[in-house]
Amino acid sequence: MIELYYWATPNGQKLRLFLEEAELAYRLVPVNIGKGEQFAPEFLAISPNNRIPALVDHDPADGGEPVSLFESGAMLLYLADKIGQFIPDDFRGRQEVLKWLFWQVGGLGPMAGQMGHFAVYAPEKVPYAIERYQRETARLYGVLDKQLAGREFIAGQYSIADMACYPWIVPHAAHGQDLALFPHLQRWFEAIRARPATQRTYAGSLDPYSSRSDALTDEARRVLFGTPARSVVATA
Repeated sequence: MIELYYWATPNGQKLRLFLEEAELAYRLVPVNIGKGEQFAPEFLAISPNNRIPALVDHDPADGGEPVSLFESGAMLLYLADKIGQFIPDDFRGRQEVLKWLFWQVGGLGPMAGQMGHFAVYAPEKVPYAIERYQRETARLYGVLDKQLAGREFIAGQYSIADMACYPWIVPHAAHGQDLALFPHLQRWFEAIRARPATQRTYAGSLDPYSSRSDALTDEARRVLFGTPARSVVATA
């Protein structure tokens, strides 16, 4: 059994996509990040960076003690290797998937996340920040659009690279992006959205941007965006 410590953010949805595609038995453990549950000592024992998602595999391949993981890219790679799916066996195919997985982790996610923050959650609008991250997100969409020209999926076959990127394209409107400007990306997006596992993943899930900045309490904003490292230590 796999326990997924989760909230319906793009990074959380990556892991649900994998688990639904693989049809693995798993249990969701909600972690309400707006209420500060990511700072609970029992969660920090699994995810010392106090971020969701996190994962505990009670049936690891070596038959030993449960394996706990944090960082969504590491979890996707772990699960793909565990079941031998969604990452190629051949050397070059594997490298193709890995470079796009890390591209998402190091580029698409952080840049689109900052765009979402400044456009939706920030208590005051900073035009320079919004323009900077909107333009960078658009550049990254363009990179992905070019990669998808002539390919059904990012690395050829459907893989963890697609699972990593798709949830970060879902909130494209909140990120100031028009998919019609990226036809290959739009075609890919619609194909993944139609997959049964994707529909199961997103059924009933809240839009992570549905709680706009004016709906956040001061306490929720402090928890989400203003908790310093010393507070993590104190909470633990």
